[in-house]
Amino acid sequence: MKFFFISTSHLEENIWFKDDEDFKTGMNYVAVASFLCGVRVLSFILMSNHVHFLLECTESEAGAFINKYKKLYSYYYRTKYGTRQLLRRNNADIQEIGLTPESLEKVIAYILMNCVAARICLHISGYKWGTCNTFFNLNRPKSIPLSRLSVRKKRAMLKSRIELPGNWILSEDGYVLPESYVCVDFVETLFGSPARMNYFLNTSSKAKNARLSSVPSFKDQNISAAMLDICRSIFRKNGPEQLTREEKCELLRQLSRRFGADLNQLCRVSGIPYPEAAKMLDEY
Repeated sequence: MKFFFISTSHLEENIWFKDDEDFKTGMNYVAVASFLCGVRVLSFILMSNHVHFLLECTESEAGAFINKYKKLYSYYYRTKYGTRQLLRRNNADIQEIGLTPESLEKVIAYILMNCVAARICLHISGYKWGTCNTFFNLNRPKSIPLSRLSVRKKRAMLKSRIELPGNWILSEDGYVLPESYVCVDFVETLFGSPARMNYFLNTSSKAKNARLSSVPSFKDQNISAAMLDICRSIFRKNGPEQLTREEKCELLRQLSRRFGADLNQLCRVSGIPYPEAAKMLDEY
């Protein structure tokens, strides 16, 4: 067995997932890409501007998986937003993880704690875009097997013509639940108990980052939606790309004051390069 940890670079001037529909599509493409590439998924998380995966596979299969995933999502993103090459230059780091149980446990904990470190939720169970709610969970969400859906409906929901196994299950929200294809039994056996998993979650580097930061945070998706509302209500324009320099500065100030967004988050949601955004806030 070989295990590989995949991490994409953090986008600095854009985000992968702008709304829930994007996240649902991203979740479904994890299912599609893992099925097509024949990899075993141990854990993953989709964050607004980057993604993490832990896979059991060969190194070439790990590369094929992330390339397939980026290709699938890039096509969807381009079709919806008209933006080209969002992920083409978004590099992915692929690291082989040692076979000791503790090494795998640390990586899984690191992945799952991303949402807490980003101050999106108090506990991993509050985040559904990944495997945060998959292990040691007795409260399974309502679901239906894919076999009950018509071919047309499956293609519309999954945004893919790939025929996934009929026993894989679909959530009420419209995405394939991770327990359909994630190695849940393997991961739970690896940790042995919820208490041991909780220990690794609380001692991970991401947990330390979360404890060091006391500032409350809003999700990129919330700020992105508010940004569009501000553009329409205050400036009578459809987005930041239509604003003058002075209007962009006022937009950044509004978002910073209303949501406590830091400069990195402002750049992600607005698409304004970091040096330019920093200069704008200093000038006005």
